[in-house]
Amino acid sequence: MTAHALQRNAAVTALPAMRLVAGKKPSVDDIYPRLFDAILEQRIAPASRFTEESLGQRFGVSRSVIRRVLARLSHQQVIILRPNHRAQVAAPDAQQARQILEARRLTEVTVVQLACAQAKPAQVRQLRELIARERECIERDQRGPAIRLSGEFHLQLAAIAGNAPLAQFLNSLVPLTSLIIAQYEAQACTYCAWQEHMGIVEAVERGDVEKAVSLMTQHLDHLEAKLLNHH
Repeated sequence: MTAHALQRNAAVTALPAMRLVAGKKPSVDDIYPRLFDAILEQRIAPASRFTEESLGQRFGVSRSVIRRVLARLSHQQVIILRPNHRAQVAAPDAQQARQILEARRLTEVTVVQLACAQAKPAQVRQLRELIARERECIERDQRGPAIRLSGEFHLQLAAIAGNAPLAQFLNSLVPLTSLIIAQYEAQACTYCAWQEHMGIVEAVERGDVEKAVSLMTQHLDHLEAKLLNHH
């Protein structure tokens, strides 16, 4: 490869980071958390219908980027997409909430068992960093990001467990749980969830399967009691 070609390749590789720093052309991964946060904070209300154009203008991106973000949220059941209808935020009821949490409990007990055997020090550090960000958002009363990061903790744990089907299944349950928390709860602080998350991480780091399973079960029991009592 010529020096010129190498320089050209290096420039192409550097472009996404440069664009991000300059605040231009945000990607799907940039817009997804911002749109999800807006939904969780009900700046996009549950009953509202919206268009790709209106969201594109709001977030300063093309319709194609918005379309891909909406497809991702639809796969996670947060957004309802139907042919010839405007996109709509889902509004799960108490029965759906109960069923989702039952499915999560069964899945996440296995996930945390696998994570105890699989977790590497670098992955444990990532979990701790996620919890630190979650705690920071709670302290700053940034409700949407706090709820989203709380869910991402569970998805990250599933990724560490190393079972792709389980991780995919949770990816269809956890964001929807985040939406339920946002719609049901009046309080900004989500039951000091970061403290429960930290306990789970410590058990995973020690490889203490029994403790990790016990803490995860308690954590999901607290979530279910809190959500269903509020509804």
